[in-house]
Amino acid sequence: MPTEDELFSAVDALLEEVAQDDLPSPEERKRLREAAGLSQEQVARALKSRRETIGNWESGVTEPRPPKRAAYARLLEGLAARFPAPATDAPAAPPAPAVPEAFTSPAPAPAPVPAAEAPAAPAPVAAVGPTPAVGPAPAAKPAASSRRPDANKAAKRPAATAAVDGRFENGPLAVIDVDDEGQVVAYCVGGLVLDVPAKTIPALVDWTVEEARLGQARLHRYGKDADPVLVLTPAALERYGLPAELSPEERRAGRLSAGHKVVKQIAQAGQQLTQRGFGAWARVYRAPEGSRRRCVQLCIPAWGALPVDEWDDKNDPKLPTMHAADLARFLGTYAERVMTPRGTTAVTGLELMTALRPPTRAQKDEATGEFKQAFNDDALTRPYDVVECEVPDEHPVLKGKYARHHQRTPAEMLMEEPYNWCRPLTDDECVNPYLVAIDVNMAFAAATNGLTVGLNGPTHLTGNPKFDPALPGSWLVDLSHVDLSRVRVDGRAVDAERLPSPFTPTGERPTGPAWYATPTVAYAVELGFDVAPIEAYVRTQTGRYLDPWYKRLRDAYVTTMADLGVTTAMGGSEFLDAMARSKDADPALNLVLKAIKATAKGGIGKLRQRNRGQVPYYEPWPALERATWRPDIRAAVLAGVRVSMHRKMLKTAAAAGVYPVAIGTDALVYPSPGPSPLDFLPHTPEGKPAPGTFRLGVSPGMVKHQGTQTVLWAEQQFEEHGGVFNIANLIRTDQSAGEGE
Repeated sequence: MPTEDELFSAVDALLEEVAQDDLPSPEERKRLREAAGLSQEQVARALKSRRETIGNWESGVTEPRPPKRAAYARLLEGLAARFPAPATDAPAAPPAPAVPEAFTSPAPAPAPVPAAEAPAAPAPVAAVGPTPAVGPAPAAKPAASSRRPDANKAAKRPAATAAVDGRFENGPLAVIDVDDEGQVVAYCVGGLVLDVPAKTIPALVDWTVEEARLGQARLHRYGKDADPVLVLTPAALERYGLPAELSPEERRAGRLSAGHKVVKQIAQAGQQLTQRGFGAWARVYRAPEGSRRRCVQLCIPAWGALPVDEWDDKNDPKLPTMHAADLARFLGTYAERVMTPRGTTAVTGLELMTALRPPTRAQKDEATGEFKQAFNDDALTRPYDVVECEVPDEHPVLKGKYARHHQRTPAEMLMEEPYNWCRPLTDDECVNPYLVAIDVNMAFAAATNGLTVGLNGPTHLTGNPKFDPALPGSWLVDLSHVDLSRVRVDGRAVDAERLPSPFTPTGERPTGPAWYATPTVAYAVELGFDVAPIEAYVRTQTGRYLDPWYKRLRDAYVTTMADLGVTTAMGGSEFLDAMARSKDADPALNLVLKAIKATAKGGIGKLRQRNRGQVPYYEPWPALERATWRPDIRAAVLAGVRVSMHRKMLKTAAAAGVYPVAIGTDALVYPSPGPSPLDFLPHTPEGKPAPGTFRLGVSPGMVKHQGTQTVLWAEQQFEEHGGVFNIANLIRTDQSAGEGE
């Protein structure tokens, strides 16, 4: 049965296509283009057309046809919002009030649409700002507003101020609070403060939909606009008759009881709640009105909406005492750079995949003129049959296959997980006084860059199939013969005893056949070894599904680091010094950074979301109904993380003769003569990082300094723990380093 979100998406897509059916007159098309300072050639390039074609559209000789008609309509409607026709009789509108510099925060910037997709408006309009989404702003009386210069500290102003979608001119979200005078106010991004007249939650929802102009434009032309989010402070909870915290029974249920007065108010007002009810993340909506969604999300931190391990600093929590304006800046900056939060960072990370690669679109039947739903070729469109080796132990497909507590072997289960490996130091390594930990930036996101994944269901290959690195999936193959001592890197041998195996999370050498994701088997071939699969489950429809997801998170991460004073141009000691300063540069932006990293890691984890006690063992749990429940894709990403790290370990060992002594997920520990990564990372005679080795820098996939300890400290840890632990998890000068990665 389709979910409410799926129904909303299908309706939104149909309404969008219908709304784009009419175009302005040819004369108006020309006026809008010239008002924006765009040439016919620029528009033609964006729409993958010829300049003469644009000229014909502007002269009325020909009319655009689908699919370019929808993209052209989107451009024209965006330009019309920015460059309205000159008024002849009405007096000129007064200039907009100046925004104090202290309140400027980054303007929303839609993610770029990959070139392979049908073009949309943002490309040609980049010089004058992103194009507003299709549809004029709803008529509404202006909301009372003010700006309070001392209420909030903003991120740096971008070099060029982007145009804002008029429908969402007040940003993606607001924090609802009560000021010192007892007035309910909404703190928005950029320091804007709106007076809120609503006396009840239903009235607050209606005010948000009709007057507040909150929300966020879609990230893909086939996607949907993000619903506005209202974050309710404790003072707002009290004002609207909501409890400061949920009762034990309500916490177990995850929502208010159906008999609560606010739940009844919502029903009496003709509004609805989703099946999740009124919990920490509640969605309240009315039936759509024409092409407009009328839905608002409520975020209640006091009920656990913003978990400290994802959205806050668990060692020094800041959200409980953060001013409402700073909270709006924090969440608003995250929303503008990533997307409007939908729940936990993990949930938001998964939703971002769908927002950037929508599964469906509306397609017109040329024979009947009716619109129907069509699947997009580059997206995950529906759940497929699962593969036994790829699913976790509690999956229904395994019922009756194994005893309840049977420990599946590598030959029965795909075990692509991050490294958790540690070894004793050699006598030569103990001569070094230090152990230095380096950490791979955004390791999970970096592994998705350019990764080919399967978009359809599995095909079972039997009879010793030939390995094909172009086919994503799972392969049963024996890699126990791979001997790293036979590997030559740049003509040099490496000490295999001091390196982990690239084929297991524990770093131990395989002992027989096991299931591996395609990137792992491909790496064995890259090292020069023959592989002979026994069987496989592969996907024949493939694509780089996660590329736009990676780019969106990469840009968010790099931009936020730049705001904290660390840029991509930095390397070596300059980078290390800037990273040290960034920890204290701006607490709110450091929380944004942490949330971005948690979004990347959590989104990948959600691809194989497990049963968290919602249902009995072997019974289906809700996540299995998602098209994005794809454990094979998660396995490919984790395999990519491990393989990339091992490749650089080999290069580093060959270049400088240094080897890691421990690895924990994406952190590596190296013996070092000095306390800095610069003391052991290899460089060329010109002082540049040795090619293919770990490189200091801010970009995803590069490394930063995680912490330093002495070799004596490590020896004490081994004595205390009996050697059964991983020092990579303990070496952190900054205890927040690596969180969310």
